[in-house]
Amino acid sequence: MDTPKGFGFHRPSAGGAAQITAVEEHAPEPAILGDDEVLDLSADEAAARVSDTLAALDAELVGLASVKRRVREIASLLQVDRARRRFGLTTTRPTLHMSFTGGPGTGKTTVALRMAAILHALDYIRAPRVHTVTRDDLVGQFIGHTAPKTKEAIARAAGGVLFIDEAYYLFRPENERDYGQEVIEILLTEMENERGDLVVIFAGYPDRMATFFAANPGLSSRVPHHLTFADYDHAELTQIAGLMVESEGFAFDDDAHKAFAEYLSLRMEQPRFSNARSVRNAIERCRLRQARRLVALDRPLGKSDLITLTAEDVYGSSVFEPSPD
Repeated sequence: MDTPKGFGFHRPSAGGAAQITAVEEHAPEPAILGDDEVLDLSADEAAARVSDTLAALDAELVGLASVKRRVREIASLLQVDRARRRFGLTTTRPTLHMSFTGGPGTGKTTVALRMAAILHALDYIRAPRVHTVTRDDLVGQFIGHTAPKTKEAIARAAGGVLFIDEAYYLFRPENERDYGQEVIEILLTEMENERGDLVVIFAGYPDRMATFFAANPGLSSRVPHHLTFADYDHAELTQIAGLMVESEGFAFDDDAHKAFAEYLSLRMEQPRFSNARSVRNAIERCRLRQARRLVALDRPLGKSDLITLTAEDVYGSSVFEPSPD
């Protein structure tokens, strides 16, 4: 049996179309392998980059098992697709437009960034970049204004990922003169014509996104991958808080750990709770109260003083104030 071979595919540069063309002229794809040859997937240099990206995703995000599983499945699909090309097996280029549904602070943007890195490593897009837009970046205020805005956003995302946050705001059926439908029509065309050079990710709350896709069957048919980002539970949020504190060079003392767990129980029941985003904001306010406490000590400070967040820093939150009768 022949020695297993790696891929050796050229990976396009992120430096622009001119550079890509110049490199490709001098770096043709490797010869087609024979029927009796074998290919070692793990020997692909791109596979190592994908593995590193997946490991980073696991380290960055707590929970989200179903999301991580789908990301790994997509990465595996593209790796096998590359292997098939090495043997001269032709298949339709996978359609990888996606929908990310979930509440705020559940990791949608982080996963989009990591997905872009994976798609770039496997030669699906030219650059590992994510261009994030909302309705205001796409919809114009008068006739003839929407198409140029939308096409500009698509041009900025070309070769990478276009991430449309709160995408359901593009569809406003109650307003017959709304220009959001024009954006959708342009996206439909570009998603089909440029699917080898652009990945579009629609993101938003689950219920509103369901309505959005139900009202746009043409759009729904072009989005094969739907990833659901569940809200974090108390234990996961506590773990996230610990990781955030550690990453900033701080530490909760034992009483502060208990106090922050109590804080989360109260805050999760209040309006506008935003998962990991709210946890980060709470930690920032803990740091403010710690700074005020340390300055008020009016004495020399040691390293332990500077890194320790105490229960006092947590209990200073307005969340612990009694509710008015």
